[in-house]
Amino acid sequence: MNINNLPGVTLSSTPARQESFSQLECVERWNETADVVSFRFQAGEPMKFDYKPGQFMTFVLEINGEQACRSYTLSSTPSRPYSLMVTIKRVEGGLVSNYLIDHLQPGQTVRVLPPTGQFNLCDIPAQKYLFLSAGCGITPMYSMSRYLTDTQINADIAFVHSARTEADIIFKKTLEVMAARHASFKLRYLVEGVTTDTVWHTEEALHEIGRLSAQHLRSLVPDFSERTVFLCGPEPYMQAVKTILAELNFDMTQLYHESFATAVKEAQSRVKQAEMLSAEQVNSSLSFMLSIGDNKRALTAEQTLLDGIEAEGLPIIAACRSGVCGACKCKVLQGETESTSNMTLTPTDLEAGYVLACSTRLKSDVTLSLT
Repeated sequence: MNINNLPGVTLSSTPARQESFSQLECVERWNETADVVSFRFQAGEPMKFDYKPGQFMTFVLEINGEQACRSYTLSSTPSRPYSLMVTIKRVEGGLVSNYLIDHLQPGQTVRVLPPTGQFNLCDIPAQKYLFLSAGCGITPMYSMSRYLTDTQINADIAFVHSARTEADIIFKKTLEVMAARHASFKLRYLVEGVTTDTVWHTEEALHEIGRLSAQHLRSLVPDFSERTVFLCGPEPYMQAVKTILAELNFDMTQLYHESFATAVKEAQSRVKQAEMLSAEQVNSSLSFMLSIGDNKRALTAEQTLLDGIEAEGLPIIAACRSGVCGACKCKVLQGETESTSNMTLTPTDLEAGYVLACSTRLKSDVTLSLT
């Protein structure tokens, strides 16, 4: 299969590990609304993805020569584990979001970090759920709802989503199908306004006009105080919801919300850690050839000359193994090495190419003499 990289984006071929970068292929994209696009990803070979519903994935791109990292909540569900999905909204000045929407096509690849995040169903115990979301904050709630309806019988879910208009409701058709199929899944929308371009097509009135208020919450979810609340959306929306819940004397220990600021900091930290790990993997995977007479031995950048000499069964005295005694003195005839100790070696020894085998590593292919 031909995989074409994104224009202007540098990708990594580092093998996937728990905290290292992975390379995923976009296999599908489609529009959810006029300014929101969903992307589906798979690995190069069929594999199951292990993550928790509600977690996010960090994209690491190099756009026009500069690294850009952004985290997006997975809108897929681990109950359908062979692909990952993110849903991205076009925003003014959104470097990565707009770039992906404008350029990422099926067959192209992206570099990502494994899913993470504490805002998820597995780490937050609940018996009855209340999902409150606005805008793109719907994505973790959608993932959680799909997971619960896939894996539980009669999961008790109340879902109230706020949007500007009906046309701005992401996952609208899919959510309504879920609500129709699962009697204990109560879905309601709050829209700020209805225009001539938005017509409600459902037989049951799933919507209210206006922004979420204490009155709306009491009316739409009468037993809200018995539920564990999951909250996600723009910061002003989340602050407003917290105020409403406090006014209603809700037990705030049962409120959990996605913090984008915390997610960004965590993502940046993990990117740095992954870059360090990737560099270590590259360094440890490098090998050079050590030649001693007819003996040849490939050594990694972490192995010493002494490791190679002893592995070949050649005679050498190594008393201290710490670069102090000087017993493992040998001569580099050709090639480049790096030493951490030159104790006991004279300037004349150094000029002649002598090194201490226990404290010297290869930086290229090397020919060595033990005499």
